[in-house]
Amino acid sequence: MTKDEFVDLLRQEVKGLKKYLVSEDYLNAIDDAIKETGWSLPVTDVFNIYWLKHRAKRHLFFYLQSESAHKFKYKQINLQNRFSHYDKLVERMDKDWEGIQEARPEKFANVSALKLFGTKIDAGYAYSPQTGEDLTYLADQKIEFGPKAND
Repeated sequence: MTKDEFVDLLRQEVKGLKKYLVSEDYLNAIDDAIKETGWSLPVTDVFNIYWLKHRAKRHLFFYLQSESAHKFKYKQINLQNRFSHYDKLVERMDKDWEGIQEARPEKFANVSALKLFGTKIDAGYAYSPQTGEDLTYLADQKIEFGPKAND
């Protein structure tokens, strides 16, 4: 998915808010999402597309929240609800983002899941299985360390 396709998709998904946003807002939101995730466009992976879109929408909502922050009360007219709704939405989206980073770390570290875990280092003691003889100090005795796939 290219940047232009992302802009079109964001415009479709934020619908009624389009009148409060300009073209630069969409481009800035996509750029912010790219910086935040560390991914680059074009994107083809469905997981990456979903989360880039989700983070770009979060940035759009933050722009609207920032713009609403200067609103004020006048007698009984209260515009703070708009600000608090955006605040809750941004907060929830940030929690979702933290959750997915913990649930799928391999998508964000650019490494295989196998390399995310610690290294196993053998104790270095070796015994013959038949006789129980200590083989620890023989020259051909090697200590295995590092992760292994499917042992």
